[in-house]
Amino acid sequence: MAVKLKPLISVSNFSFFSSKNIPISFPNFKFQSSVTAMATSYETYNFKLKPKVIDSHLHVWASPEEAAEKYPYYPGQEPTLPGNVDFLLKNMGEAGVDGALIVQPINHKFDHSLVTSVLKKYPSKFVGCCLANPAEDGSGIKQLEDLVLKDGYRAVRFNPYLWPSDQLMTSEVGRALFSKAGELGVPVGFMCMKGLNLHIAEIKELCTDFPSTTVILDHFAFCKPPINGEEKEVFFALLKLSKFPQVYVKFSALFRISRKSFPYDDTSQILSQVVSTYGANRVMWGSDFPFVVPECGYIGAKEAVSLNANQINLSSSDLEWIMGKTVMQLFQGSWIAS
Repeated sequence: MAVKLKPLISVSNFSFFSSKNIPISFPNFKFQSSVTAMATSYETYNFKLKPKVIDSHLHVWASPEEAAEKYPYYPGQEPTLPGNVDFLLKNMGEAGVDGALIVQPINHKFDHSLVTSVLKKYPSKFVGCCLANPAEDGSGIKQLEDLVLKDGYRAVRFNPYLWPSDQLMTSEVGRALFSKAGELGVPVGFMCMKGLNLHIAEIKELCTDFPSTTVILDHFAFCKPPINGEEKEVFFALLKLSKFPQVYVKFSALFRISRKSFPYDDTSQILSQVVSTYGANRVMWGSDFPFVVPECGYIGAKEAVSLNANQINLSSSDLEWIMGKTVMQLFQGSWIAS
């Protein structure tokens, strides 16, 4: 909350100074310097009171009109929800979200032209996460390099379900992509939609063999609050991945991992355990826009984190890390002017 500063001297107090009274002169340059210094101090103080809120996981895709004219959807992946950038900006404005990491949507698959156009139009608002292409001919490696070096993408998503059905992410191409990501300095985000247990061995192998590649686990690695022995074992595997200092976790898409409706309060305890294990500076909030909009609304996606944080008495400092500082630290130099 911004602090309203009272002027040290009211202008009305100077009413007795007039041409009929004692003449007085003000050293204008000193006065202006003082005002500038006070304003700068106030702005700095106000900024500290209002840290940036950054959404670490959302998607945008073309409107039907844009798709028809310039940015076609991938066949069979036509969206059922609006996800154009104007709709996103409206939601972000209403929710008080300052910036976001855009993850390339499956709706455009490996055609990044729509997201690239958004990144170029709003360079201080958005950072891009491209989609890894695990084509067996290795062409995806050059594509990744071009997306990072030419188009400015700063992360890459590994979707294991795009690999050939008989291959793992630890295939020759997968290892080359993961290694190249580390070489380029871009984190790899893993989407374990069908369960972390199916991919934990691959993730551990890649983290062990390529420790310089940063890893982000999308949506809590799709670990729901455990209610049986098998789920507890999988959640424990998520916690054990914290031994790799390069691994981060997204507390995102709560509607996907919760068994309850808004505010998804069954996720509060698993949030507490992940923060205790990883540290808040390795955890980041994400909405999963636009999928979250019909679930609880974009504002609700943001509010749910604070409500769950209150349940576990999470410190305001830890909450600041989760709501923006972690992702800003990970992608340094981004969102400075947003």
